[in-house]
Parts: sequence; structure tokens; C-alpha cells
Amino acid sequence: MPTLPLAEVRDLARRALLRAGASESMARTTADALAAAEAEGLSSHGMARVAQYAAHLRNGRANGAAVAVIARERGGAILVDAREGLAFPACKLAVAEAIRRARAFGVAFAGVTNSHHFGVAAWHLEPVAAAGLVGLAFGNSPSAMPAAGGKRALFGTNPIAAVFPRRDGEALTVDLSLSEVARGKIMVAAKDGKPIPLGWAFDADGKPTTDAKAALTGSMAAIGGVKGVLLALIVELLCCALTGARFGFENDSFFEPGRPASIGHALLAIDPGALAGMAAYQERMETLLAAMLVDDGVRLPGERRHKLTADALANGLAIPDAVLKQLRELAA
Repeated sequence: MPTLPLAEVRDLARRALLRAGASESMARTTADALAAAEAEGLSSHGMARVAQYAAHLRNGRANGAAVAVIARERGGAILVDAREGLAFPACKLAVAEAIRRARAFGVAFAGVTNSHHFGVAAWHLEPVAAAGLVGLAFGNSPSAMPAAGGKRALFGTNPIAAVFPRRDGEALTVDLSLSEVARGKIMVAAKDGKPIPLGWAFDADGKPTTDAKAALTGSMAAIGGVKGVLLALIVELLCCALTGARFGFENDSFFEPGRPASIGHALLAIDPGALAGMAAYQERMETLLAAMLVDDGVRLPGERRHKLTADALANGLAIPDAVLKQLRELAA
């Protein structure tokens, strides 16, 4: 497995997306996000996604010329229209506006509509934490999980992320999918022809399966059973009912031919200074984290990602031969 400098991996992704029809700004922002995911060890949302995004740009499921715009706004609330482009430029605009408005109003909610797969949810919140704000991110996706008691895929895997800035050191970062595993892991297993553990997914008949390809045409198991399904419902409503985006069941799978996704995202920024105050917030944060770390073996959320990123910056990224070959062909 060859090792490449992170900058070279990022540039390969950028050139591949450019050749597929993305504008320079869309290709650059998207490549930044995918390279960051790869550096954090989240390969299912990293370079493995470039071919999928490139195919969507070529077949019309994503508009490479789209320029995200502010569609509606009022005080601390804003709606950004991605105009069927790749999600990252629209989310970048939404996050910048959420930060600005949270500083003005104490809290801000930014919705994104007519969007596409938005990758690692926590990536979008890094500027929020850097601004000293607490951030939450939610995203819906094409249907993957059934409602409680159902068999038909209805809700997306609907990731949730949160960032909490700290007085010193890296922000506390939480990022999770509401399915038992991220669907991207099943995508990678299907591509590699490998089985998946029992309990991750169901086939099209609602039966548990270890066949990754059957899982992609079936449905995912929710984390925590019914509780996970209800959380997915909440995310679906936040991302779609509030933004006008399509629900998961109204979308076509990312892994098959179909229409533009038109999914939604929701981003929240909160200024601790507007509530108990920054000093109180920081003291409370560190008190809780110190209590967590009293027990041996406790690892703070996001810690592993930060270490992997630092290693990737220093030593480069190991990219599977098949993925690298595909990247170079797409970028040529």
C-alpha cells in the first residue's frame, strides 16, 4: 500500500472532481473535506468517495457549476440553497453565516437544502469550534433504515456531530451515525468483496445479512434499536421539514442511477458567552473531562482523529492500491 503526502492525496481528489465537471471552488472544498476524512482514519468518507462524487457530477445527480446562495434569512436563522451541487461549498457558506449570527444573537441555526452527501459531519464544525462556539450538525441521506416495526428502508443513516471548544487543547468532538455502522463501511466492504458482521444490516426482505452487497439494497440496523430509529426521525425532521429538502424515502440510493439528491443539513452554533459566560463554560467543561479521565482507559471523543491527522501531516497517508489507481485515472 503506497504512502503519499497528504497534499498530494488532496490534489488528486481535486483534479478528479475538476475533470468530472466541478468548478474549481467546489472541487477544492470537497477535496479538502475528503482528504481530512482520510487523514482521520475515516476512509469510508475519504478517497473512496471521489469516484462516486465524480460519477454523480457526470450523470447529473450533482451540478458541478452550482453556486450556493442564501435563500432565506431572519435574525439567527438562515436557509442556504446548495442548488443541487456537492454539499461542501453550501455547508461552508452556512457555517460562516452561523458563526457570524451566533456572535450577534447568541445562537444561530443554518439549514441547507437541495444538497448532496456531506461527508464527515464533524468536519463542518471545525470552524465553529475555532471561533470558540459550541456546534451541532445533522444530515439526512437516502433511505437506509426502517421505521420501528417496519421492513422498508425509510430514514437515512442521519449522522449527528457536536463540537465543544476547550480552554486549552483540541475541541471535544463527537460524531456518530444513527445506524449500527456508517453506511460507507458497508460500501467499502461491498467494493472489496468482504462480508460484514451480523447485526449491521438487513437484506431487501428484512432478514439479517452478512452480504455487503445485499445490505446496500436492503436496510441498515439502527444503533440502540427503537431509540436509534427515533433519533433518526428527529434528524429527518430537522434537516428536511425545516429546510424543504427531500426525506430519505423520497431519494434514490447514492449507489444506483437516480435523480439529484436534494437532501438537507442542519447546523447550529451557540455562543457560550450568551449563557453562563465563557469562563463558566470552560470551567464546567474541564471539570467534567477531568472526572472522565480519572478512570484508566477513558479516551476523549475525537482524540484518536486528532492524533491520526497529525501523523498523516507528518508521515503521509497510506492509500490502497485500487483506490489510488482509480484516483489517478480520474485525475488524468
